[in-house]
Amino acid sequence: MPNAPRLIVGLGNPGPEYEATRHNAGFWFVDQLADKLRVSLTPQGKFFGRAGRAGECWLLQPTTFMNRSGQAVAALANFYKIEPGEMLVVHDDLDLAPGTIRVKQGGGNGGHNGLKDIQASLGTADFWRLRLGIGHPRELGLSQQVADFVLHPPQKAELPEIERAIARCLAAWPTMASGDYASAQQQLHPKE
Repeated sequence: MPNAPRLIVGLGNPGPEYEATRHNAGFWFVDQLADKLRVSLTPQGKFFGRAGRAGECWLLQPTTFMNRSGQAVAALANFYKIEPGEMLVVHDDLDLAPGTIRVKQGGGNGGHNGLKDIQASLGTADFWRLRLGIGHPRELGLSQQVADFVLHPPQKAELPEIERAIARCLAAWPTMASGDYASAQQQLHPKE
């Protein structure tokens, strides 16, 4: 059985102008998980982010921009000797429809700059991911470029789907926290 996660990283961009954007879905999850676990996320300069601890598990929101997320992840992971297989990175995913969730370990980065930088900083892609679907502008019938799309808030019809997905992930948190990702996948992935 895989190890229980010791580091949960929510990806996003810092600053109020990015708070409500699709690219910050990872931040949204970690904010709500911190509330659920009664953990305060406080600025931690040496970890380049806001961090808090729940028992043996760290929650982290990098305050670098998305394309430098690996700096924060590597700093905290190296300091506490956390292996890639003990990390869960929560991020927005263009390849999944709004409200769709996928849990997986390793794999490509799908062009996601946060994942690219974490892979480069750790020297491996062998960490767990919690992928929160935000949809793709083409699939949603929009003419926006991807970079513009992820830096805008979800449309009114999409936001409830993303919020419900985050709520489902929070409900599945005890399963993920135990390291039982196979059961979490059964709980969270759509039934075929």
